[in-house]
Amino acid sequence: MPVKKLKQKAISSPLVTHIYTADPSAHVFQEQIYIYSSHDIDSTIPEDNLGSQFAMQDYHVLSMETPGATVIDHGIALSLQDIPWAKKQLWAPDATEKEGLYYLFFPAKDALDIFRIGVAVSCSPAGPFKAHAQPITGSFSVDPAVFKDRDGVYYLYFGGIWGGQLQHWRTGQFVADKEGAFAQLPADNEPALCPKVAKLSNDLLSFAESPRDLLITNENGQPLLEADKDRRFFEAGWMHYYGGRYYFSYSTGETHYICYAIGDSPYGPFTYAGRILEPVIGWTTHHSICSFQDRWYLFYHDSSLSNGITHLRTIKLTELHHDKNGLIKTISPYSLNG
Repeated sequence: MPVKKLKQKAISSPLVTHIYTADPSAHVFQEQIYIYSSHDIDSTIPEDNLGSQFAMQDYHVLSMETPGATVIDHGIALSLQDIPWAKKQLWAPDATEKEGLYYLFFPAKDALDIFRIGVAVSCSPAGPFKAHAQPITGSFSVDPAVFKDRDGVYYLYFGGIWGGQLQHWRTGQFVADKEGAFAQLPADNEPALCPKVAKLSNDLLSFAESPRDLLITNENGQPLLEADKDRRFFEAGWMHYYGGRYYFSYSTGETHYICYAIGDSPYGPFTYAGRILEPVIGWTTHHSICSFQDRWYLFYHDSSLSNGITHLRTIKLTELHHDKNGLIKTISPYSLNG
């Protein structure tokens, strides 16, 4: 568990306080910022390393005209009861727009308790969204993040270990654990599991190809190892494009950093470049990055509103800066003299 910093002063305030929100996916649609959010609830489910306590049942959409402006909660955008194939756990979503329609990508567990990724569609960025009857064929794991490249091609990034189940898919098929919850993770001296990426079909409702590994390497071009827990991928992938290069950012999980790596293609490989965000109050770290009026912003969450309860989180934002070489300045979420 990270060190709780409840007595330190946060650099940012919660965007909303009437509900618990998490996993912010921020985009600019119709000249304002829309944030697609998980909705945390106090489920009373005991906490475990598989995230059973994260029992979210719906998604909310928040919007603001500019950073710092009044935030509007547009209410429930999609509910578990309206997804035919989903059984439980509506974890981190993302959204995109194409030809006047808005697409919400989301993970949920199916009847077999296996995470799949679904898609729902709306004619409004605020929803409500209507889910397709089945998840995306060939989808698995969690944390979908959709990226539209400059040529109009859309890619879906996804994956998360531990409760996100990515380790179950090392053979290409789901293999249940038989020797402990994390028996299928790589050994410390083996390459860490990679996030996944797949090009989307023209209608954004299916994969146009089989998902492939998104390789993250060290400065010498070697894959990051499982033992490198300060740098290796855990969950919460995100892609943005800046200065002619692709930036893949992600959470390191139990070491609680948001890190990033840089590549020349949406498929990678990506070279580790540094940290974006230091640890926050709580356990999970999940973020998004978007630009608005030529300035860049980091959206993230912590558990400050719930006084450190890990599954009751709140969304925040702060400005993000790239230096003259394109490197991102590391952000501390709390002031040193708070």
